Amino acid sequence: MKSTTVLLLAAIVLIQLASCQSPEAQPVALFPDGSEIPAWFGETGKINPDTLGAQLVITDFGAVGDGETMNTEVIQQTINEAAAQGGGVVIIPEGRFLTGALFFKPNTHLHVREGGVLLGSDDIRNFPIMPSRMEGQNLDYFPAVVNVYGVDGFTITGQGTIDGNGLKYWEAFWQRREENPDCTNLEVSRPRLVFIQKSNHVQLQDVRLQNAGFWTSHFYQCNHVKILDLHIFSPAKPIKAPSTDAIDLDVCSNVLIEGCHMEVNDDAIALKGGKGPTADTDPDNGPNKNIIIRDCTFGFCHSAVTCGSESIHNRNIIVSNCKVDGPSRVLWLKNRPDTPQLYEYIRVEGITGNATRLLFAKPWRQFFDLKGHEAPPVSQANHIVFRDIKLDTKIFADIDVSEYDHLKNFTFENVEVTAENGELKQDLFDGLTLKNVVVNGQQLE
Repeated sequence: MKSTTVLLLAAIVLIQLASCQSPEAQPVALFPDGSEIPAWFGETGKINPDTLGAQLVITDFGAVGDGETMNTEVIQQTINEAAAQGGGVVIIPEGRFLTGALFFKPNTHLHVREGGVLLGSDDIRNFPIMPSRMEGQNLDYFPAVVNVYGVDGFTITGQGTIDGNGLKYWEAFWQRREENPDCTNLEVSRPRLVFIQKSNHVQLQDVRLQNAGFWTSHFYQCNHVKILDLHIFSPAKPIKAPSTDAIDLDVCSNVLIEGCHMEVNDDAIALKGGKGPTADTDPDNGPNKNIIIRDCTFGFCHSAVTCGSESIHNRNIIVSNCKVDGPSRVLWLKNRPDTPQLYEYIRVEGITGNATRLLFAKPWRQFFDLKGHEAPPVSQANHIVFRDIKLDTKIFADIDVSEYDHLKNFTFENVEVTAENGELKQDLFDGLTLKNVVVNGQQLE
């Protein structure tokens, strides 16, 4: 009898252990295409710069933080010395340190202390033209204030500010646009604020990025990037800061953007990757995949998240638990008529607040060029899901498509919006699922 009781108890324990290990008890988080989200996306600990090697304060090398003295050579010398020592952290202390283009080297890092400002020069001569990447093409262009080429493990930390000092660049742009309304974005010489290329396992945390001359932060061909708790800002008035996207992801994989506040006079997060009729065959171009944007806030911007305008393939994009207060669009699918595009497996969920539009999907014809091709390439948005959304809007879904644009397998689930225009043009979709979608108090069928 005793042995029977022991065996019965052992069986119960085994059953309980099996139950604890079952997928139902511990569900696996999945990307929209059904693949498993790696544990890496849940590891959001902050980096302690004290653990990254020697601490090199730029004032020890002669930098002057008066906002007027040009410190480019001194700060670059500090970076070079950190690299020579086998690695270290370049520290921006309290003060306003004016600089041109800086280039970080392997095993070097940037830390901006509270009260410290790394201030970009407003004289483009401090940014010598070099091979670069802009607007979906590899070309010679001006470097950024902070440049990082092939520096795996690079970090930017601290409670300070990197300021692009962009006013003169903005004024020059609008002056040129007044002279020629068709001028391109590249026609006026402007530097970005941060450019990181071919660098893996990168982390930016806590700093304030503001007043960029052009794009605020641009990541090209990077893998495993974490952008945590940044405050990114450029003004929309009294002078608009043109083309100051907060975060541009350009052929990047495995990116986490968490806890950031973004308010800029262009797209907040833009997914790039290439442009032109044969962009998908160019080895310099490519997809963005496995991107999670969560717990962020968006003030005024052209769009919280945009696919385009130079983009060929975006897959497994999650926008989750974000608050919006003023974006013109929550999700913008830019269908560029001169570029083959595939935007697939995108999920927008847990969004609250107010925006002019929830969804915007229309052909984007500014500056397009078929380069001699007769017919536009076909573009497709497929497996796009909006769920658990409560939003005040002017327009629920602003959609138009050409014969070359296909919207397939869209789902709206548990969506509650108010809208001056609550129309959803259902005949434009090849596959549309509506579950508990309420617009102005009326259920959509």
